[in-house]
Amino acid sequence: MKQILVVEDECAIRDMIGFALKQAGLQYEESADAEDALVAIASNPPDLILLDWMLPGMSGADLVRRLRSEEITAGLPIIMLTARVEENDRVHGLELGADDYITKPFSPRELIARINAVLRRTQEPVDEQPIKFAGLSLDPVGHRVQTDGETLKLAPTEFRLLHFFMSNPDRVYSREQLLDRVWGRGIYVEERTVDVHIRRLRKALASRAYDRFIQTVRGAGYRFSTGA
Repeated sequence: MKQILVVEDECAIRDMIGFALKQAGLQYEESADAEDALVAIASNPPDLILLDWMLPGMSGADLVRRLRSEEITAGLPIIMLTARVEENDRVHGLELGADDYITKPFSPRELIARINAVLRRTQEPVDEQPIKFAGLSLDPVGHRVQTDGETLKLAPTEFRLLHFFMSNPDRVYSREQLLDRVWGRGIYVEERTVDVHIRRLRKALASRAYDRFIQTVRGAGYRFSTGA
């Protein structure tokens, strides 16, 4: 049974989320702040974190940065819960490393659908064969990406995106096609989300200049290519 960590300081919202998770057959733990969440993650790593943006003390945004910066937690799926409705705020959450976001108020049905979607795309089986291009290598089994011997820290969505690109080099994919292939059919995610994760992936690859492999094809989409 999947284990969810709910990090939310408002008791009423925690209770609503807890009821929805129980109804969906999911186990969960609760934390009212980021410091308590870090203890919970260390003692019992969850399969997914539901994280409120506005928390007392360390904010949800700062907690995402910390989790993504540490190798042991870099791959934890994170859905941010936010009352911020502006597009720039939502994009900022994704740029920090969240895999998805839900805007408050939300329905229990939407919450469970988003959780299942993220779990499905971050934990479904993948081709187990390692892939290498130039000095860039990806190990699907170990969930590890290395550039010239340096291990990169990638969030689950960026890892899946890179794995798809490296498995299908030199082909151009539109944002809609990438959503279907990487996020999954029937999942509501804005096309702008693709651009955000592309930027995050390029940033992760930039330390060895491998960001040049993720190429923008104007008016068409993106491709992975080691050529010009």
